[in-house]
Parts: sequence; structure tokens; C-alpha cells
Amino acid sequence: MAATTLNPAFAIEREETIPWYLWAGLIATTSAVLGGQWDISWHRSIGRDTFWTPAHMAIYLCGVIAGFGGGAVTLLRTFGPRDAQRESTVGLWGFRAPLGIFLCIWGAVAMLTSAPFDNWWHNAYGLDVKILSPPHMVLALGLQTIQFGVLIMILGEMNRASGPKRQVLEWMYLYGAAMMFLALMTVMMENDHRSQMHQSLFYRVLTPAALLVLTGIARACGNKWSATIVAGIYSVVMIALVVILPLFGAEPKLGPVYQQINYFMPPDFPLLFIVPAILLDVMLKRFERMNKWLLALAVSVAFLAVFFAVQWPFADFLMSPAARNWFFGTKYVPYYLPPDFTMSRNEFFPPDAPAQFAIGMATALGISFICARASLGWGDWMRRIQR
Repeated sequence: MAATTLNPAFAIEREETIPWYLWAGLIATTSAVLGGQWDISWHRSIGRDTFWTPAHMAIYLCGVIAGFGGGAVTLLRTFGPRDAQRESTVGLWGFRAPLGIFLCIWGAVAMLTSAPFDNWWHNAYGLDVKILSPPHMVLALGLQTIQFGVLIMILGEMNRASGPKRQVLEWMYLYGAAMMFLALMTVMMENDHRSQMHQSLFYRVLTPAALLVLTGIARACGNKWSATIVAGIYSVVMIALVVILPLFGAEPKLGPVYQQINYFMPPDFPLLFIVPAILLDVMLKRFERMNKWLLALAVSVAFLAVFFAVQWPFADFLMSPAARNWFFGTKYVPYYLPPDFTMSRNEFFPPDAPAQFAIGMATALGISFICARASLGWGDWMRRIQR
């Protein structure tokens, strides 16, 4: 009789336990995001001196964790006992695992494949290249796939849970979404410098990218401030990097050296996405049952308008002497930028002609509308995920 009373309690305890691979997934994506920022800082402070930098190892640790961890879960779910957890899996090529696990494995293969590809690319075309090189895009695609897989795994657990367990999973989901948003913004770094903030291209690239992630993330989660929390975590992490990275010493090892620096270059101050994210959350909750096409149009117009209204004047502040300090970080200049370059002088790039600017902003709105509608679609799909 004692055994029969203990078994249900043990089952409940197991049911309330959050699977280890969800925590591993968040650790992996955090390692890749921070490693990516560290690697970019390494390029801007030292130059690419070797493949075996700590920053590279932090990035590829994500692929190792996702690949081996995903493989272990797949083997356990395929050949292990037919328990309740195995019933929350999908089948692929004779194997069984949560859907997100298969995405993590594919992303890990892409990430680890990009490593020798990136090394060959640097040896063939130069030691320091742009962010948007072919091997970097393979790496970014693999990372984003892993991050999406982690979110799907967390949502599958969250949509089957209730009470305190669901609350923990909800915060895990929002943190994972923030890492995904940070990774996307890292890929966009070539278009987000303050010198570009008075051009339509800046809004044409960054507004749709933000809406593509934030709208779907908020749509899939029950928290009414999902987009705000994700944008807030992004802002806090970026500010922390601005403050912390220059505390560590670094010295350029590639020429020519135009700026004499002895510290790690931080990223730029975060974009003010948190302001339009607040409005996005309010609109998505208030007009939740509105036709998706009309809702996508409404949120894209509102998001672009508010982002433009706050970022444009903030760009003027970032160009001023008041922002050249340890917090806003505009005093830091990469070693390879000549002193007479526009970015070095804290000046804006030449503005668009009025007609060109109007066309550019109209294009930004059109692309934002498409991205918002697509994001609403995948957000609704993610709300129904059980596996």
C-alpha cells in the first residue's frame, strides 16, 4: 500500500520538473550570443589573429551543446521506455524527439559546419571581413534555428503546464526570445550605427527585423508585456556590454592602426526598441481578435512611427559630447577607422533627398507590414504547440 501511495507523488514531482535540455538550450544560446558580441569586439579591438580565440570557442560551444544534447534526447526518446514524455514527441526518419530538438540538431550541424568554412574564408580573402559574409550567414542561420528550436521546446512544455511550472517556463521563454532578438540585432550591426540613424535605410532594415521577432514572440506568449520584456532584456544586456567590455585590455595586432586603443571595443548603445514594444504589447492584447491583416497594418504603422519619433532625436543626442562617456559609449572608436571618417567624427552620413527619404520610409512601412503579418502567423502557430 505504501508503494502505491508513493508512486503518484513521485509522478507529480517528475511532472513538475523542468526538463534538463531546456536549461541546456538556454545556456547554449546565451553562450553563442555573448560569444558573438565578444568576437565582434575582438575584431574591432585586436583583429582576427587566430581561429582559436575564446570568443570563437564560446560561439561554437552552442553547437556542441545543441548537437550532443539533442542527440542524447533523441536516443532516449526513441529507444527509452514509452513514458508520458515520449508521447510528447514527433517522429522523423524513425527517431522520436520534441520538434525543437530536431531543429537544434540541424542548427548545430550548420553552426559547426560554418567553423572550417569561416577559417578557409579568412585565409582566402583576408583576416578581417564584414559580418555578412557567407560563412557568417551559415553560422547565423544555424544559431537562429537552434534558438527557434529552444523556444518551441519551451512552448511545448509551457502549453501543457499550469501553475508555478508554467510561470517559470514563461520566463524561460521570454529570456530565450531575448537571446534570439539579440542574435538578430547582432547580424544587423552593419546598419545600426548612429551615423546612419537619419537615413531611411536604417528604418527600412531594422524596423521590419524587430517586428518579425517581437510580434510573433508576444503573440505566442500569455504574458501581456512579452515584447516589452524581450526588448528590455536586449537593452540591459547591450548596456552591460557597453560598460563592461572596455574594462578589459586589448591591443591591435593588424594594421593599419588609426586609433590607439588598449581596451576591448564595446557595441553601440542599444536601439530604443523598448518604447514601441510597449505600444506593440498594448495593441496586440487590446485588438487580439482583429483581422490579422488589419492588425498587422496597425502595429506596423504604430511601431515604425514611435520608433522613428524616439530614435531620430536620440541619434542627435548620441552625436553630442554629452554621450561621449562610459555609459553611452560613443567615445569608443575601432582601431581601423581613420580619424577623418564620418563615424570617427561623430557625424551623420549625408541625408537622403526628401523624395528618396519618403520612398524609403514608405518601403520601410511596406516591409514592416509583411513582417508583422508573417509574425502574427507563426506566433499563432506557436501558441498551439504541444510537442
